[in-house]
Formats: sequence, structure tokens, C-alpha cells
Amino acid sequence: MFIRRESFQQYIKMYPVVSTIIALNIVVYLLTLLPGIQMKFFYAGASINGLIAAGEWWRMITSMFLHYGFLHILFNMFSLFLFGPELEKIAGKMRFLTIYFLAGIFGGIATFAIQDNPLYTSVGASGAIFGIIGAFGALVFYMRRTMPQLRQIILPIIVVSVIMTFLQPNINVTSHLGGLVTGFILGLFYFKPKNMLRWRQ
Repeated sequence: MFIRRESFQQYIKMYPVVSTIIALNIVVYLLTLLPGIQMKFFYAGASINGLIAAGEWWRMITSMFLHYGFLHILFNMFSLFLFGPELEKIAGKMRFLTIYFLAGIFGGIATFAIQDNPLYTSVGASGAIFGIIGAFGALVFYMRRTMPQLRQIILPIIVVSVIMTFLQPNINVTSHLGGLVTGFILGLFYFKPKNMLRWRQ
């Protein structure tokens, strides 16, 4: 399910939304490597609670395209590369976009609401990626009897992802969990059998 066997060209053609998001993240990351640019990008787009409170709400979106360091973007984009295509194929382009961005945004909203430090700053696509995992959790909920093997794949991924969230340093736990819950709720709506039957027709 999450083993990618497509060629580079096939991957781009079959999963244009995932490919575009990955490309945008990589381009932004490469731009931040230019001398004198990194801190300007981070100040302009990072999710900073105090500036969000001042009305710069768009930081909850722009921060999803910023990553602090090579390992940060590598882990996030590799996760999107693995998990994103199957959800794009199942849900369709617009529903995938809705899950991805709403999970990231609500992860940011949760961070803003819970982290009361005005200097609290976060960047990265992790909340949105956790939304993808949460949506798969909803799919498992509906197909737990018809596709038990899906549960055997998805549940360990969810459990390990949540555990690693609490074990790794410098992780925005609120964003991860907020994205996970948002993706699950959206998945419950999108993947309801009646809804799937209607939009697949």
C-alpha cells in the first residue's frame, strides 16, 4: 500500500497534488539556503504566536512550507512521498488538499490556542502530514471488518507516529495531535460509505 514502485514520471503524473506540494517545499527550502535569506524567510513565514495574535493569521499556512534543517524536510517530505499518494488516489485531488491544508491549519490553531507564549515559533508540514495519517485512521474505522489487513498496516503507523512525537526533542506536539484529529474527523466525513459511493459515481 505504501510501497512506491512508480518511476519518477509516473509518480508525478499519477499524484500531481502530492508532487506539487513536495516540489514547493523543496524549492522554499533551497531558497532558505541562500546566504542572508534564511532568517528573512523564517521571520516572514514562520508561525509566531505573537504575530498571529497581531493579525498575521496567514503564518499558519506559510509555516507549512518552511523547514528547519535538512533532516526536518527530509523526514516530512519522505513521509508525504510515502503516505500521500494512496490518500490522493482514494480521496481525489480536492479532498486530499482539504485534508492536508485543514489539518495543517487546525494544527496551527491548536498551537496558537494552547501555547500561550507569544514568542512560541513553529515551522514544518508535520501537522498536515499527521492529518493524512488521521484520515487513514478514519478509513480503517469504516473498513475494519471488510479490510482487516488495512488495520494491521495503519494502526501501528499511527501508534508509532504518536509515540515518536513525544520522544523527539523540539517537536510541536500540539500541531501533530491537532493535525491527526483534524484528518480523522475529515476522514470520517469523506469516507463514510454513502459519501464515498456518491462521489465515486
